[in-house]
Amino acid sequence: MSSITLIGTGNMARTIGTLAVAGGNTVEVMGRDQSKADGLAKALGGGATAGKWGAIPAGDIVITALLYDGVVPVVAEYGDALAGKVIVDISNPFNATFDGLAHSEETSIAQEVAKVAPAGASVVKAFNTVFRNVLEKGRSDVFIAGDNAQAKADVAAFIGSLGLRPLDVGGLKMAHWLEGLGVVTVGLAGNGVGHWDFALGANEFTG
Repeated sequence: MSSITLIGTGNMARTIGTLAVAGGNTVEVMGRDQSKADGLAKALGGGATAGKWGAIPAGDIVITALLYDGVVPVVAEYGDALAGKVIVDISNPFNATFDGLAHSEETSIAQEVAKVAPAGASVVKAFNTVFRNVLEKGRSDVFIAGDNAQAKADVAAFIGSLGLRPLDVGGLKMAHWLEGLGVVTVGLAGNGVGHWDFALGANEFTG
């Protein structure tokens, strides 16, 4: 099983943390508001602990469960405390109308994180194409992107422990397209599918 640290105390941190504990993983929670971090750790149970903001995370995998505009600043703030860690960015940088990305360049939050991450840290994009309500139910596909094969293998193992199927889409530059896929899911929810109880995945056909 994996050892993870969740940076953030919001709904996605709670959802991933709940699945992580149920999957037998070791979970630590960090938040700027220590009382919220303490409260979430207690709510998660399963031996989950609350770390101190800015300290070296106990988890080998650090999941930044934050709004997109806070991810890069927080990784920069943590600095060398993240050395040697696998940093997982789950954010979606939607524009104000949710029909495009907040950044106009061919980049991603994950790629921008890699620019400020300390030496020895690896960055993986994951979870951004699955709605929280679907994630809670398990069994969906989770697309991942990253440049470090071992880091992706570690994240894939963690995802598998949650009852989800990890699917590698390639290097970290693919994170840009995963963020675009996040926009597509919102478009489908508001139009063709018409609700939020679905997930994109890969159907395999043989013969």
